[in-house]
Amino acid sequence: MTSESPKALVDLHGRSPWSILPALCLGFFMIMVDTTIVNIAIPSLVTAFDADLTAVGWVNSAYLLTFATLLLVTGRLGDRFGPRPIFMLGLLVFTLASLACGLSGTIGLLIAARAVQGIGAALMTPQTMSLITRVFPPQKRGAALGIWGAVAGVATIAGPVLGGILVESAGWQWIFYINIPVAVVALWFASTRLPTLPTANRTFDGLGVLLSVGGMFLLVFGIQEGATYDWGTITGPITVWRVIGAGVLVLVGFVLWQRHLKADALLPLSLFHSRNFSLSNVAGAAVTFGLTGIFFPLTLFLQEVLGLSPLHAALVGLPGSLVSGFVAPFAGRLSDRVAAKWVVATGFLLVSVSVFLMAIAIVPDVAIWRIMLPNVLFGVGVGCLFSPLASLATSGLDQRTAGAGAGAFNTTRQIGGVIGSAVIVALLTSRLAATIPAAAREQAANLPEGFRQSFIDGFANAGGAFANGSAGGVQLPDSVPADVAAQIHAAATTAVHSGFATAVMQTIMATVVVLMLGFVASIAMKGGRTHHAASAEAAPPVPAASAV
Repeated sequence: MTSESPKALVDLHGRSPWSILPALCLGFFMIMVDTTIVNIAIPSLVTAFDADLTAVGWVNSAYLLTFATLLLVTGRLGDRFGPRPIFMLGLLVFTLASLACGLSGTIGLLIAARAVQGIGAALMTPQTMSLITRVFPPQKRGAALGIWGAVAGVATIAGPVLGGILVESAGWQWIFYINIPVAVVALWFASTRLPTLPTANRTFDGLGVLLSVGGMFLLVFGIQEGATYDWGTITGPITVWRVIGAGVLVLVGFVLWQRHLKADALLPLSLFHSRNFSLSNVAGAAVTFGLTGIFFPLTLFLQEVLGLSPLHAALVGLPGSLVSGFVAPFAGRLSDRVAAKWVVATGFLLVSVSVFLMAIAIVPDVAIWRIMLPNVLFGVGVGCLFSPLASLATSGLDQRTAGAGAGAFNTTRQIGGVIGSAVIVALLTSRLAATIPAAAREQAANLPEGFRQSFIDGFANAGGAFANGSAGGVQLPDSVPADVAAQIHAAATTAVHSGFATAVMQTIMATVVVLMLGFVASIAMKGGRTHHAASAEAAPPVPAASAV
């Protein structure tokens, strides 16, 4: 066996195992792009649907919610019916939902279509890791996961860049329509290149699905909609905190139910007996939380405060995207030669430092290079994370546990994203409600005394809505002298921009704490080079508790 043509673990009819990657990478590219591409279109969606930040935030959260909560059952579906047909079904669902997203005429329909799109993404994602784990020989798996990680890293960062180009040149609908031709090509590769693998009889835990989906929905709804109801009563005896508490209780019930089912569980808790698997899941959740926490507020700042067009705002992230794509394959190969935990720890440290530097640079008149330069460092860090984390999480998985392990890892990773989306929307809107009125009070001191209180009152609720326009909530009668009106409008613009920048800085800074949690988790992992079990055919069966 040569290094250029590794022998596959399954019969590919003479093809190299590398032949399965085009279909998997194209499908996974669309999945990861759609986790971030919407961010650059937020101002356009707010205008198109006359919606507020919380409503538009659900365009992302609905996708991430169905994506994250269904990964457990779709991993088992791959084990039961084979990863190839489930991947192709997911690709078809994702494509049709993308078409529905572009055709949506209301924000509600767009949110619903995004939820269906998340179902398609959930069907595909576990199959990508499972196929790589079951087709590639152990000594080449890290390199394959390196390419997979490069796709994940580039797609996540490139989403806003691609979105900016499409929004500015063709309209927000094309951030969804662009998936259709890519999916057609991916379907052709999948039908002609993906192998049919042995299946295993799996029971399906319907109660577990209901508990996991219901618990996550309650938790995310409570967090994201909290500011809408002033963190108080929603209706009757139902309060925001009771909804969040109910979500936590339902999720605890889910874990207890999984413990009762043991090997038949959607989420086999025995997988978490492995220290590295458990910590890889913590680190994976921190990565997606951090990426969500950066892109959502930063793209708003670039367009609403700095006045950049969607394309120019997207290009700010281009250097990081290019660097990430260059670094990721090398990081994957490096994780085959040295302890992957050190590659991951380095990635978390670089990402944390870069995000901190971006956060402290955010002021209304910041020079754009002060955001672009840390973004390059950010790209290096992200490139070091995806594939080594996947290597750590799948180390030791055989064909019996590949689907469950991949499903568990991707579930916790995406749960980090959906909780991150809800937390960031809630935190940003809460901070806007405080920082914009505070900035308005500061600016009022420079106005003629007779206009100060009305100016302050005009911004009393400015943070609850989408800050757009220079005058905020200030209404000026025609009798106001022109020079005073100009002064008031200038003060309003300064207040909005200053308050918005402060809120974005504080929101992004919160993600640094989560990223450092990922750094601590990676340091706490066991050392040594990553070991991948060859397969069920090449190695004797092992108990589920020691499978990872």
